[in-house]
Amino acid sequence: MLKKSLCLFAAAMLFVVSQAMSPAAHASDSAAAGAYAELPGVKLWFTDSGGKGVPIVLLHSNTGTSAVWEKQVAAFSKAGYRVIAFDRRGWGKSLADAATGPQPGTIADDLDGLVNYLKLPRFHLVGVAGGGFAALDYAAWRPERLRSLMIGASTGQISDKPIADFIARIEIPEIRKQPAAYREVGPSYRGANPEGTKVWSEIDEHAQQPKAPSQPLRSPNTFAKIGTIPAPTLVMAADADLLAPPAMMRLWAVHMKKYEWTEVADTGHAIAWEQPEIFNRRVLTFVRKY
Repeated sequence: MLKKSLCLFAAAMLFVVSQAMSPAAHASDSAAAGAYAELPGVKLWFTDSGGKGVPIVLLHSNTGTSAVWEKQVAAFSKAGYRVIAFDRRGWGKSLADAATGPQPGTIADDLDGLVNYLKLPRFHLVGVAGGGFAALDYAAWRPERLRSLMIGASTGQISDKPIADFIARIEIPEIRKQPAAYREVGPSYRGANPEGTKVWSEIDEHAQQPKAPSQPLRSPNTFAKIGTIPAPTLVMAADADLLAPPAMMRLWAVHMKKYEWTEVADTGHAIAWEQPEIFNRRVLTFVRKY
């Protein structure tokens, strides 16, 4: 009996060790540690949850880094997707490298370089706020690579006059001189979640590297340009957004070929951070169609 018990114990321990050494376990470790992709002009810092699921690529806002996506990475990978996020050139841990390529490059080109580096099949692209600018730019340039597109809480950096006029009418005087949390994190979240607001602000404080230039779009985003994007698109607005309120986002969204519209209540510009459960659920409902 003792010999049989010892054999069963040994078998159980062997199973535990094999699971710990499995590719899935290594993928999780890799995602936590991150890695660099050496691309033209940049050593791009990225995380990759690994696995064989359909990829979802996440583009952070101008006030963030790949660190803002923690709850999205967890939820989307749990749902079976391979989740990739990266620090844009000049942000977070990514390192510009003038010896290997021109500066400052574009987010779309860096994204395409990472897609090639990882040999990704067609993928879902998610961009919020400033990440939405680049997502639209990429979707118009590389439509064959996308399964779907999701843009949240973003002006889209659309250059057409109706958007510029709308932004001018709602701009609060000297708001850009205030801490970013005042203009980007909704008042309900700031009031109810001081710890979450503190973490968001800490990420923002270490987001854009000192003197790092912002990357331009490959070409200006316009109504005509985004009207060529064939990817099915989810447009998600936040009803307490001071920078990209729903009425403004509708002005550009109606020019998309195929889009779905949704709004998140009581939420500011930091939509994915403030309401991760709602954000994640609506993104997953959408991408499962494609």
